Amino acid sequence: MDPTLLTSATGMSAQQTRVEIIANNLANVNTPGFKRSRAHFEDLLYQTVRDAAIVGGIDAQSVPAVQIGRGTRLSSVQRIDAQGPIEMTGRPLDVAIEGDGYFQVQLPNGMIAYTRDGSFSISDQGVLVTSGGYTVIPGIAIPPEAGEISISRSGIVTVTMANSPEPLEIGRIELARFPNPSGLRALGENLYAETAASGMPTVGYPQEDGFGRLVQGSLEASNVEIVREMVDMISALRAYEINSKAVQVSEQMAEITNAMVR
Repeated sequence: MDPTLLTSATGMSAQQTRVEIIANNLANVNTPGFKRSRAHFEDLLYQTVRDAAIVGGIDAQSVPAVQIGRGTRLSSVQRIDAQGPIEMTGRPLDVAIEGDGYFQVQLPNGMIAYTRDGSFSISDQGVLVTSGGYTVIPGIAIPPEAGEISISRSGIVTVTMANSPEPLEIGRIELARFPNPSGLRALGENLYAETAASGMPTVGYPQEDGFGRLVQGSLEASNVEIVREMVDMISALRAYEINSKAVQVSEQMAEITNAMVR
């Protein structure tokens, strides 16, 4: 088989994968706390037609090797953990992280997951939970008779009680951060899981030891930029077309060769 066909096929496959990733970014443009991804490619092994050599006598010169590339492949999908814009919602249980850190979430199987989505609510048991119903660590219980709920920038949760003029502190939200947040494994539902690539989490309170601060009544929006994604999509389409054109040219050259043989 003509190597050009295989090489061009790898290029077309790479651009198809790139478009899939762009499509996922665009689909989550309104997902709170979503981080955009990008495809990273690497070239394949090269066919060495001729090794490097030294020619000549006294004034010897080196001749570089002659190598022909055989295409590309997907090496990784990198998540861009840039801060998304903070959008005000006015809802008391919406909390955004401005800076470094993730909310910790307790899953039903006992596993701890992490999220930047702070759209919280109160469960039927009076516990602060995510929009998916998972308990926010460290498990803050809201008294049934509680009035206004306040969450400070440092994570302290206070409520007003009917029989007390002073706010009552009922807990403090903790955050976790990782040496390499891009290494977290996406679980869906705006949740991430720790991996060997992400490193061990460091747990602390907001506004302490380099952790970000909390903003009540707001949510961190997706960091997807629609214009950038559209430009990338057009670029991927053009690259796909060029690779398909290489396939067509290779077929035309093969037809010419077959005609000469006849």
